[in-house]
Amino acid sequence: MPFRQRVARHFGEHLSPTAPYLSYHDILLTFDDIKSLRNDWLTDNNIAFWEEYLEREILVRYPQARIVLLRPSMTFLLMQALDVKNIGGALPNFDKVTHVFLPVNDSRDRERADGGSHWSLLLVSVIDRVAFHYDSLGGANFFEAQKCADRLAKVLRAPLRFHQMEDCPQQENSSDCGVFVCLLMRHLLVKRLLNANADQKVSMSMANKVIDSPGGRKEMLKIIESLRKEGERRRSQSPHPSSHKTPPRVD
Repeated sequence: MPFRQRVARHFGEHLSPTAPYLSYHDILLTFDDIKSLRNDWLTDNNIAFWEEYLEREILVRYPQARIVLLRPSMTFLLMQALDVKNIGGALPNFDKVTHVFLPVNDSRDRERADGGSHWSLLLVSVIDRVAFHYDSLGGANFFEAQKCADRLAKVLRAPLRFHQMEDCPQQENSSDCGVFVCLLMRHLLVKRLLNANADQKVSMSMANKVIDSPGGRKEMLKIIESLRKEGERRRSQSPHPSSHKTPPRVD
């Protein structure tokens, strides 16, 4: 059965874009998020879900790791706040953190966290005081990423050297930037940081790295569908099942 028909079977003929689809820990995915993930520009929620998933399924296996995956909303707050001194309480405690991943959006509207038209990835090595910027559309987000690094440096109270990674894989259309951010984030997290030896110098280069964006979209959708089925299974076995008007929940 085609994916769209499976969704319609759950929600009926007339679906609201904001209809809830899956509740996964702190993230609520909507039908609109699923539609975007299929073939459009990824939403803040799509990227936040991916970060939540990486934390819950991968980072949890490395209790010694001190790595933060900052949500898009927090990166937006960091970039748009008039004074970073006033947002410290809303951000994680970075005192013992070694690395921070930040999804960067090019929205310059302080009132719209869901604005903008391009995503890129900033990876900050706090211990080395270096900010690596991965942009799948040349230097489209250079200004925004540099601003983000400068803002984070103020929060960390430490200067950061900014590096534009010229060997970042490049997208071939106008909608895959968010998928590139998600797949690059996982690659850098798993292959470069979590599995590196303590005495090993880790390369942050993405030279010759191939990003399969259609495959990435399919994988993420498959993960969401699997979690949704798990949520439905748990709901059916609960002695106090929730209403079927609420989304399947996994936490």
